[in-house]
Amino acid sequence: MAKKKYYVVWKGKETGVFSSWDKVKKLVQGFDGAQYKSFADKTEAEKAFKKSYKDYRGKDTKKPTLSAKEKAKYGLPIAQTLSVDAACSGNPGKMEYRGVLTDSKKEVFKMGPYENGTNNIGEFLALVHGIALLKSKGLHKTPIYSDSKIAMSWLKKKECRTNITFDSTNSELLKLIQRAEKWLKENSYQNPILKWETKAWGEIPADFGRK
Repeated sequence: MAKKKYYVVWKGKETGVFSSWDKVKKLVQGFDGAQYKSFADKTEAEKAFKKSYKDYRGKDTKKPTLSAKEKAKYGLPIAQTLSVDAACSGNPGKMEYRGVLTDSKKEVFKMGPYENGTNNIGEFLALVHGIALLKSKGLHKTPIYSDSKIAMSWLKKKECRTNITFDSTNSELLKLIQRAEKWLKENSYQNPILKWETKAWGEIPADFGRK
C-alpha cells in the first residue's frame, strides 16, 4: 500500500495543505508560477505552509544525470547563437531577464528588475526581445536558445498567457507584455527558436546563477 502524502500549495488556484494529489493537480496545472511540494507527514506539511516556498524549493530533488552515450544523442549546442533566460526573486516577485552570446556568454541585453513579475513572463519577454534585436541587426537566421517550454509555447501563440494580477506595482511590466504581443502580431521572423537541453548541456549560458 502506497504511503500517504500531504501536499502544500503556496501558490495556486487555492492554497493550503491537501491530502489528495488529484485535487492539487487541478489547483496547480495551468497556473502560472504555481508553488507546491509533497511531504510525508501532515505536521511537517502544516509547518511548511507557514513558511515560504523558497525554504523548500530544490530540497530533496535530484537532478537526473545522463551517461556519455545519452548526452551524445543531444549533440552539442550551436555556438553562434543567442541564449536568453530570466530570474525572479519570489513568484511573483522582482523579475529580470537577459540575452547573451552562447559561445562567449557576453551579455547582449539585460532588462529589469521589474516588480511583481514571474519567471515565465521574463522568459517570454526575453525571447521577443532577442528576436526583435536580431531582426534589427539583419541577423534573420541566428537561432535563439531558451530553456522554457512555456515561454516557447506562448511565443507560438503570440500571447503571454500569465495568470498574475496587474496593478500599479507592475503596470510597467504590463506595458512591456502588450508591446511584445503587438510586435509579434505585426512582425514575422525566421530565427529558429531552440530548446536548451539542460540535462545534457548544463545551465543555459544566460542563466543568472541564483538557483
